[in-house]
Amino acid sequence: MKQTIKKGLSLLLISLVIMTSLIIPSFSAQAAGTVDLNAESAILVDAKTGKVLYSKNADVALPPASMTKMMTEYLVLEAINNGDISWETTTQISDYPFKVSANPSFSGIGLTQDKDYKVRDLYNAMAVFSDNGTTVALAELVAGSEAEFVKLMNQKGKEMGLPEYKFVNATGIDNADLVGINPNLTDENGSNLLSAKSAALLAFHLINDYPEALDISKQTTVEFEGYTVENLNWMLPHDATNFKQYYYEGMDGLKTGHTILAGYTFTGTSERNGNRLISVVMKTASEDERFKETAKLMDYGYTGFQLTELFPKGYKLEGESAIPVAKGKKDTVQVSLKEGVTLPINPDDADKYHIVYNIDKDKLNKEGELTAPIEKGAVVGTATLTFDGENDFGYIFPENGSTIDLVTDNAVEKSNWFMLTLGAIGDFFANLFTTSVDWIKGLFS
Repeated sequence: MKQTIKKGLSLLLISLVIMTSLIIPSFSAQAAGTVDLNAESAILVDAKTGKVLYSKNADVALPPASMTKMMTEYLVLEAINNGDISWETTTQISDYPFKVSANPSFSGIGLTQDKDYKVRDLYNAMAVFSDNGTTVALAELVAGSEAEFVKLMNQKGKEMGLPEYKFVNATGIDNADLVGINPNLTDENGSNLLSAKSAALLAFHLINDYPEALDISKQTTVEFEGYTVENLNWMLPHDATNFKQYYYEGMDGLKTGHTILAGYTFTGTSERNGNRLISVVMKTASEDERFKETAKLMDYGYTGFQLTELFPKGYKLEGESAIPVAKGKKDTVQVSLKEGVTLPINPDDADKYHIVYNIDKDKLNKEGELTAPIEKGAVVGTATLTFDGENDFGYIFPENGSTIDLVTDNAVEKSNWFMLTLGAIGDFFANLFTTSVDWIKGLFS
């Protein structure tokens, strides 16, 4: 009987273990910074706040291959937005992009000279299946030549604050492979360079400044030159059976890349329940590995972090929010956060975030007071978000994204001349009394 009971309990325990493993998802890789990636460099970023959720060698500049085309896409969309060209603008193919398109070692479909191509069709070919000839054609249309377009690329990189970058062409092909094809090479051994952080920041600007880029990058197929061509991003919902194993819910961009020097690269972006993430993997070993590693990053972001309001708009730091006021009808003014602080965080780390006030000393007098009159909502300093835990990777932006303006909650009028005079007289006699007391004490010391 006892053995029967023991056997029953054992079976029950095993059943509970199995059921628990089925019900509770695995979080084996959810501790911050512990994703095991087969990539030389990688980063994961929240696309709304710019918060970096994961980073691996993300500041190392590497050849990005065709991820370069994200900058080309940005400048083409900017030219359309500025009215310099339109989606219906047509152009013809010069000798250089024609030679690029005719080279079987470069991705793309052969182009035809003496034919009008619409910007929309050229852009689709560039963004969806990474056609290099159409990329050069667009660069020439926007800037007159690829060389001039490269100047725009580097200028825009500076404006965006990309930390590590160098652009030598519009496509991402290594210049060494363009010898004899591009007649205007100035650096025959040059290669484009981007760090994973720079690639993520470039993607951040592309999809936030021009969301229509995602309408194009999410297409699984496009028609071009009489061909139906599959998107090189296998994580999209392709109909082809061999791609279905890579499908990732919410994925709608952004750009693949591959050269011998760069290996296999991918900048991905996906959105679930209004939460968009941007990932970059660089120098992976194969086509499928770049997508498998991207899935790891995305899973890490969606399961390990929750968008959380840490401090609401108007939050006041207890004991530090009353700032003394000189020459005002009130002696103090309350200050608070101008904006709330909402970030994707590990729920276990919520109590590790704190606010530190930094009052602008240039706005204070020698006694450390603000001087009336003071307007409501006046910026008097900043509040800095601090984190007491481990693996705080910061933000994608060059500036500190964890700084929030401190503003006054109400206005303080300047006191009238009569009250200011009384105050001055009071201060005079108070000082006189103090001086007299000190003088008398001195007589008896």
